[in-house]
Amino acid sequence: MTALVTGVTGFTGGHLARHLRHRGVAVRGFVRAKSLARPEVASLREAGVEIVEGDLTDAAAVAAACRGVEVVYHIAATYREAGQPDSAYRAINVQGVQHVIDGARQAGARRVVHCSTGGVHGHVANPPANEDAPFNPGDVYQETKLEGERLATLEGRKGGLEVVVARPIGIYGPGDLRFLKMFRGISRRRFPVLGSGEVFYHLTYIDDLCEGFRLCGEVPAAAGRTYILGGPRYTTMNELVAMIAAELKVAPLPFHLPVWPFWLAGAACEAVCIPLRVQPPLYRRRVDFYTKSRAFDITRARTELGFAPAVDLPEGIRRTIAWYRAQGLL
Repeated sequence: MTALVTGVTGFTGGHLARHLRHRGVAVRGFVRAKSLARPEVASLREAGVEIVEGDLTDAAAVAAACRGVEVVYHIAATYREAGQPDSAYRAINVQGVQHVIDGARQAGARRVVHCSTGGVHGHVANPPANEDAPFNPGDVYQETKLEGERLATLEGRKGGLEVVVARPIGIYGPGDLRFLKMFRGISRRRFPVLGSGEVFYHLTYIDDLCEGFRLCGEVPAAAGRTYILGGPRYTTMNELVAMIAAELKVAPLPFHLPVWPFWLAGAACEAVCIPLRVQPPLYRRRVDFYTKSRAFDITRARTELGFAPAVDLPEGIRRTIAWYRAQGLL
């Protein structure tokens, strides 16, 4: 089987390409011209990944990349970036999805696995949330990811192409830098918890996620379905911080701080920095990390896909810290 992976120079896409290669799949990676010189591309080539150049905004390039491919794993997306207009998110997270669907159908591919996000559910008021929980996107990134997911689902219903939607939850592991600030702050005892710390948080180890994607691409009964791909359990923020601190052999800070001053500071930073296209030192969404519950039910993926996440939090945290230390980041 040959598979196309978009977003292959990113954390998730790169791991997925290697995971599929390890399972004997011929993998083609879709890479923007400006990313071809990145060291990740050379590493992927060494792993046996074929690299093709193109941009999601170029329908012809996407269609060309899909030729001879059986399954397309559409991982690429535009994430949050200061000063980026809403149109830039829609060009990739919505129109880019249309180009992938059209290109895959035109090339005669069997299936597209579209990577959405658990963030489309926003704050989970009645945890745990399953695939049928209400949508509540909190920003333009989550809004456009939801638009892209809905587009992919509707296109799948037209026939001629199987579409599977995956909603990954809290991705972490070796190679990830999004959680580095949290791990580093805890290691230096500079990571106070805001609020009660009793909100839920759900993490998914990268290897487990990649296997979930593979199952979405290969299990026949998955066609037309949507799956939440999460770790084996969720936990409270207090418990998560305590686990990380225990592995780092430090004590968590013995106090919590109120939320509202940081939320106001985040709003002020955004108001000043975003019009200047400067990355704000504090966002309100970073404060939301402490106030919004993220807890999910992965029963559907377990029963229909045979998804069985194997890396529990303590082990995943241990592996992630070991990687950070090996890279000199902690």
